[in-house]
Amino acid sequence: MARRYAIYDVFTDEALTGNPLAVVFDAEGLADEAMQAIAREFNLSETVFIRPADNPAHSASLRIFTPGRELPFAGHPTVGAAIALGETPANDNGANRLMVLEERIGAVRCALRMGDSAYAEFDIPRLPEQVGVEVEKAAVAAAIGLDDNEIGFENHTISAWTAGNTFVFVPVHGLAEAAKISVNPMLWADIAPVVDGHMASLFAYCRETIQHDCAFHGRMFAPEMGLGEDPATGSAVANFSGVIAHFDGLADGPTAFLVEQGMEMGRPSKIRLEIDAKGGAMHAARIGGHAVKVAEGTLDV
Repeated sequence: MARRYAIYDVFTDEALTGNPLAVVFDAEGLADEAMQAIAREFNLSETVFIRPADNPAHSASLRIFTPGRELPFAGHPTVGAAIALGETPANDNGANRLMVLEERIGAVRCALRMGDSAYAEFDIPRLPEQVGVEVEKAAVAAAIGLDDNEIGFENHTISAWTAGNTFVFVPVHGLAEAAKISVNPMLWADIAPVVDGHMASLFAYCRETIQHDCAFHGRMFAPEMGLGEDPATGSAVANFSGVIAHFDGLADGPTAFLVEQGMEMGRPSKIRLEIDAKGGAMHAARIGGHAVKVAEGTLDV
């Protein structure tokens, strides 16, 4: 059976930058094993499969796979799939719209703005929760190729958070230290917490940035998912809202941050995070970004 697919670059408005995503349309009837095999065939950080929604009031159902395993939720597949759906002929000639996408984590509400540079923003389906594990600074430094004294800035220390996918957040002094990071997968496997049967990924960050409009610079590594480095990770930035709230505090009302990622890979990306707070506590957050289509074709499977 021929199934349509497209490749989108996500969290960017410029082709051949950002995070590439394979979007497989007409995915009904594909077994889990087939979807995993197709994700390995594309060998991108994630492949999203679009199927009819279980709830007729919703827009579509998504299944998200890395080359190594399925994810309950991920940011760049959500943004990319929303924009891909918005660019199909069924979307009233490219009209702006609200949609609800069914993912393993639950229903995810998205707002879509079409145009020359399409943009999608979604409500994070689960607020981040801190994982109560201690990860030794010296062990983390050894696993990522830094010295102990290059980790931490201001009051920021190593912490772990989950909002569907789990990440260990490692603050580093600045861009020079971020550029030096080299993850040893075996050492990381020895120290990374395991949550719900899966090893936590690494997100290193600093306040020093390359793009002047960004508030943070990040790098993400996910050895267990079959990934080396990822150029833009919406689910990590969703969790990062918890880091910001915990260490920096929040003003009442909405506050927006831009997070740059992928710079060291030559695939610059920009993720918009907006946090709603009241009384210093976060009660909602949104992730947004652009995406551009760079290829399309058919799968004969």
